[in-house]
Amino acid sequence: MTPSLGSNIDLTVIIIYFLAILAFGSFFGKYTKTTKDFFFAGQRFSWWLIAMSCIATLVGSYSFVKYSNRAFEYGMPATHAYLNDWPWLFLWMFGWFPVLYYSRVISVPDYFEKRFGSKCRMAATFILLIYMIGYIGYNFLTIGVALQPILQWNLYVIVVTVAVVAAIYVTAGGQTAVIMTDLFQGVLLLLAGLTILVVGFHMVGGFGAFWDSWPVEQRKAFMPLTKPSGFNTAGVFWQDGMANSAAFWFMNQGIILRFLSVKNVKEGRKAMMAIMLVLMPLAAIAVCCSGWIGRSFVNQGIIEIPEQSETVFVLVADAVSRFLEIPGMFGLIIAALTAALMSTADTLINGVSVVATNDVIRPYIWKNRSDRFYLKCARWVSIGAALIGISLVPLFNSFGNLYDAHAAFTASVTPPMVMAIMMGFIWKRYSAMGAMATLMGGIIFMGISMVEPAVIYPFSHGMEAGGEGIKAYKYIRAFYGMFMSGLLGVIFTYLSEAPVKSKLLRYIWGREKVLMREFKGFEPNTECGANVNLAIKVCADLQEDAVRVPAGAMKEMKALQGDLVFLSAQGWMHGGLKSAHGQIKGESKTEVEISASLLDTISVADGEMIVVEKNF
Repeated sequence: MTPSLGSNIDLTVIIIYFLAILAFGSFFGKYTKTTKDFFFAGQRFSWWLIAMSCIATLVGSYSFVKYSNRAFEYGMPATHAYLNDWPWLFLWMFGWFPVLYYSRVISVPDYFEKRFGSKCRMAATFILLIYMIGYIGYNFLTIGVALQPILQWNLYVIVVTVAVVAAIYVTAGGQTAVIMTDLFQGVLLLLAGLTILVVGFHMVGGFGAFWDSWPVEQRKAFMPLTKPSGFNTAGVFWQDGMANSAAFWFMNQGIILRFLSVKNVKEGRKAMMAIMLVLMPLAAIAVCCSGWIGRSFVNQGIIEIPEQSETVFVLVADAVSRFLEIPGMFGLIIAALTAALMSTADTLINGVSVVATNDVIRPYIWKNRSDRFYLKCARWVSIGAALIGISLVPLFNSFGNLYDAHAAFTASVTPPMVMAIMMGFIWKRYSAMGAMATLMGGIIFMGISMVEPAVIYPFSHGMEAGGEGIKAYKYIRAFYGMFMSGLLGVIFTYLSEAPVKSKLLRYIWGREKVLMREFKGFEPNTECGANVNLAIKVCADLQEDAVRVPAGAMKEMKALQGDLVFLSAQGWMHGGLKSAHGQIKGESKTEVEISASLLDTISVADGEMIVVEKNF
């Protein structure tokens, strides 16, 4: 049996962390009263809160475990997976995201139905659920692998315990609970990773000694193009940079829900810029540094780490904690690892509940039920997603190491969906027949490649297969899948009639004003004005999102009748939690007049001062 790590104090810290997250996440159930709250958190959050919660999701537990192991083995090139998302930045910020936000879609399959029809929606639902539920299972496995040397429990006991905690608070609080817990966890996991880096430098004698202790080949920015077969530049580019990064930002329902929770498109773009330019580089360092420090530790004889170890992060964290001699420090660092798991798993569980409820239950099983009924369904689906994720752990565990399991899974599942999304919102000529061919034909070709991997060889850049079946060409399969799926889409699009362009305005990348007009129902008002501070007053004759604003304030905001406004409590620390959307439908005297339900959403008292901001 592997020697246990840490002390009883560390174990206590981990348990207290679990209980704190469970209570903290469940607390936000009071903000979840409708399916819109459960899925989108009322679309009211600020950019900084979304950015931090997204980085917590991005830096999943598999990141700490997987990339620490790869950094220990290969050095600097292990950062590529976190630094190759930039090519997608412009396309996401000015193409996909505004299309999703302004078209009022609830899920990726919902987009497929509005763009292509119900058959494409069913196909997209099938692929997306496989992707997200599989990812849940993979995350559960990584946390089990990381915690097993500490807890000395059976792997599956650990997996079930973690799954229960994540399912409970997501079920209670929905998207709001996910965002607020991930904000806390994002800060914790970045601090933990950077602490290991700084203390590790000190332990090995400074940066110079750290750098000199590395083999020369590990200091290079890139791996060779096609060697070794398990980790090379061509494979990482196609699997991580192309298929996996595109899947994460364009088809991952959990991430899409996170960005659809911002108060407007401008805030979403700010969040993405902060993620890509600031938080992603920090995340790359945080998840890889324990592998780098571990290599220096081994080379200087500080600790022993077996080659191809799956617990590099845990062993290095233990060594750093012993050096600091701070009681509970190791437990806090492992709690950060747990935070990384929870922040990825909770996002995926919430995403599965959205897709299953809106794309399976609502249209096909129980139609025309109340919103409360669908909210209950979403909560039950959250529990079911966690249970199915647990059942997939043995499959991923059979790959032998976490990096190969992740690569094989994403390269096998994501290419058809990625290509259908890309061509769908960029190419006006792309037809429903072409989309169906991309999705279903792509899945068929991916299946063929698992039975007969030799079909991938023309796309392999000459690299070795490195295994059999799904384990062969684990990375470059993504290139094969994207090419074949895209080719099918082009062929069948030109074999079918072109779609009616006038029906595609909301769902195709184009002038943003056109998308805004489709969202609002009439011409948007994009003239810039100032935000105003007004007292709030409840009026019994106003319903839902109707708002009356004084004429002077409207002039200051440069607002017109029918404009959309954002109402929030004063201050920025709530990050949008105490806020709501409204629409100007009349003038008042001195206060901003709203309905009682809107006041309840903003969570302020009648007569308090709030901030009124014009959207468009």
